Amino acid sequence: MNYGKITELQARLNAMRPLDETEKARLQQEFIVEATYNSNAIEGNTLTLRETALILQAGVTIAEKPIKDHLEAIGYRDAFEFILRQTDPDEPLTEWTIKQIHSLVLMNDSAHKGVYRGVPVTIMGAMHTPPQPYLVQPQMETLLADYGALKREKHIIDAAAEFHLRFEGVHPFIDGNGRTGRLILNLELIKAGLLPVNIKFADRRKYYDCFDAYHGGGDPDALARLIAGYETEELERYIKILEGRDNGKQE
Repeated sequence: MNYGKITELQARLNAMRPLDETEKARLQQEFIVEATYNSNAIEGNTLTLRETALILQAGVTIAEKPIKDHLEAIGYRDAFEFILRQTDPDEPLTEWTIKQIHSLVLMNDSAHKGVYRGVPVTIMGAMHTPPQPYLVQPQMETLLADYGALKREKHIIDAAAEFHLRFEGVHPFIDGNGRTGRLILNLELIKAGLLPVNIKFADRRKYYDCFDAYHGGGDPDALARLIAGYETEELERYIKILEGRDNGKQE
């Protein structure tokens, strides 16, 4: 794939005067709320975007919604804030980091958080069957070793897309694999100097189709294109915000 436009937008953004810490924190929190809503909704969480915002920003309890949904929102938010503290570009992705992310995502399940599954699983409606439990550890080790090579050989979006597809294929945890995988994807984008992306609940069919394309023929390009589209939107949105700020100060 050609990532010329993303490279151009990234350079343009880097050349602009950044937001101050207050503005940056506000936008970051807004993004986290939206990403929390979308990522959890993909997995069946029933909270609306507004309800997610009320829980995360105001500490409100939504009486008619399960406590599990509340804890999933808080856990995802905490996991996102964790990855924002792990953005050293020279730090390789490790099993420790993955398990820490998962522990936060699955904060309400003390028996399984941060622990590879010990039972076989299936992915409802998917073409692919994850490996038996005894293969999870060696396949994760292989995946992480392969990912180091992928990052050296490919654009980060291609490398991260392939990692995400393979990670979800291994399905290393009993629950929380999708949310953990999307957080890892954003961690790797941020480490590469890109913006995190928000895979929308409304696009879940396109997202699921990317996995079928990969497991049906080994093609990771569909997911790379989806991620690239989101990345382009985020870069353009951020640039527009910065331009609007500067134009407003000139008037």
